[in-house]
Amino acid sequence: MVKETGFYDTLGVKPNATPDELKRAYRKLALKYHPDKNPTEGEKFKQISQAYEVLSDAKKRELYDRGGEKAIKEGGTGGGGGGGFASPMDIFDLFFGGGSRMHRERKGKNIVHQISVTLEDLYNGATRKLNVQKNTICERCEGRGSRKGAAQMCMTCHGTGMQVRVHQLIPGMVQQVSTVCHSCQGQGQRISHKDRCKACVGRKILRQKKILEVHIDKGMRDGQKIVFHGEGDQEPGLEPGDIIIVLDQREHSRFTRKGEDLVMSMELQLVEALCGFKKPVPTLDNRTLLITSHPGELIKPGDTKCVLNEGMPMYRRPFEKGRLIIHFSVVFPQANFLPKHKLKELERYLPEKMDAEQPDSMDDDLYIYADLEDCDLENRKRRHHQYYYMDEDDYASTGGVQCQTS
Repeated sequence: MVKETGFYDTLGVKPNATPDELKRAYRKLALKYHPDKNPTEGEKFKQISQAYEVLSDAKKRELYDRGGEKAIKEGGTGGGGGGGFASPMDIFDLFFGGGSRMHRERKGKNIVHQISVTLEDLYNGATRKLNVQKNTICERCEGRGSRKGAAQMCMTCHGTGMQVRVHQLIPGMVQQVSTVCHSCQGQGQRISHKDRCKACVGRKILRQKKILEVHIDKGMRDGQKIVFHGEGDQEPGLEPGDIIIVLDQREHSRFTRKGEDLVMSMELQLVEALCGFKKPVPTLDNRTLLITSHPGELIKPGDTKCVLNEGMPMYRRPFEKGRLIIHFSVVFPQANFLPKHKLKELERYLPEKMDAEQPDSMDDDLYIYADLEDCDLENRKRRHHQYYYMDEDDYASTGGVQCQTS
């Protein structure tokens, strides 16, 4: 005769329940009221865990049957058990063979797809249709895998889906290892062949196709993720995973993106750099910018200029844009592009030469005139490197100077 039945009532079992009945009751309620699934039911989960902690231990259960919850809290008089309760999460983790499994499998697997986009797509925005395949819960059997009530609890793992094995490492030291039950493949139940659902063949899920519309907003970046929450793989008892779309920008022929700026190179002829120019630049939204330099404004090789508000639109602020940055290079004319008498005429329009200061006492005969020649610096560097590492035998074989020996 038990003194009180509060813990039994919490688990929904009778006072004469067997250990297996206690396990099944705890498993069902713990999964239902776990904080990850029901954040508002923390107190209920705590009560369930405390009740199972006591009733699953033979000595604590005997103490509870004789003296009730008060006897458990006071520690009893010879029955053992100790006062207070363990952490509800520790009890849950111990029951399921390591709590990380619950946290990993609480949500179904995510599906990740990569789609290729152009810089124009990221500038103007775009919509893409994506055909994905995912697991969905079988509607015919509602994810049971069989007709209602036909599934039986796996007796190998007692419905937990996990098996705990104890290995002795050395005398006095053991290791506890949790593995997926090989009998039910972690399902916690077994279904006979004749009772299996004809649609999913007992797998509880089906493979189906779905078309998603992917909206690419203006200003999105290469590598940015677009998440479809709850559209991933489904599995009975788990929250569906997500479908994650990753944008992969293709290289553009004219522009390079740097943050919110667009960067491009522009090549000018020498006459354009000196006398001004007008050059059209097609934009990513099919407009044409006429890039101009003002009269008298010189563009030197390596100069960088920018056009405000002609860069990339800012993400979620599409009316604000970065800069268009232009790196200039200047192409000089070919050698001897003018006859000598024309060069003299051109020289009149250019700034005067700055002659080097010459001492009055120095004669022209004392100067050594040096002509400029083209040189290959890389080739010279390689030859120097080869010579530097030449050893004595190599040097001797090339006919270098040798000492005579007698």
